[in-house]
Amino acid sequence: MLENKVALITGAGSGIGKSTALLFASHGAKIVVTDINPEHGEDVVKAITHKGGDAVFIQADTSRPEDSERTVAGTIKSFGKLDIAVNNAGISGASEPIGNYPVESWDKVIAVNLSGVFYGMRYQIPAMEKNGSGAIINVASILGQVGFANSVAYVAAKHGVVGMTKNAGIEYGNKSIRVNAVGPAFIETPLVKDAMTEEAYESLKALHPMGRLGQPGEVAELFLWLASDKASFATGAYYPIDGGYLAR
Repeated sequence: MLENKVALITGAGSGIGKSTALLFASHGAKIVVTDINPEHGEDVVKAITHKGGDAVFIQADTSRPEDSERTVAGTIKSFGKLDIAVNNAGISGASEPIGNYPVESWDKVIAVNLSGVFYGMRYQIPAMEKNGSGAIINVASILGQVGFANSVAYVAAKHGVVGMTKNAGIEYGNKSIRVNAVGPAFIETPLVKDAMTEEAYESLKALHPMGRLGQPGEVAELFLWLASDKASFATGAYYPIDGGYLAR
């Protein structure tokens, strides 16, 4: 599905990003893995190349605009173009009500989860314009549509990602650059499992009508469709993948 395509995936060292990198590579894409953790990123590259795929790692912090510019430049240097970008990197932040929410956590979450997506698109889109086409997938959340107590920074950032995606879809639809947002519910990743007790984990599962959390590979399959030519008329949209969470 992605033969001869070049895909840049942020936060690809673990979780959804890692699953996406492996899946895209299995469908023929050349992969640029970016992550703040070099050990994790290099492990993903090794997993891809071990199976005969083509991948490179670039260490990057998405909250720094110069890192986003550098990763796009590195992509062009390595593979000559950029066809697909998955702006996946994100953090959860503090868990406090607004009146007590730490300003430092607000600043960090907004920097990574919202500004980081803007910085990504800011440099990815001009590269895609040179190709005459491209596909961008911005990873939002179910919390880009609804609230969640004690998570104001995360909720605000993810709502912002959905809004930016709509804007980009309008602005670049006539240039064959498609931009969509995906809204996963709670996915079974280290970011989720390592942050809670078993009791809290079971309570979280109960919020989903399917009675479980999602798996990273299930989200990656939706990304694959959006990145491919099969989604040729899809842009400026928000696609939940949530086990029924938003249906309640």
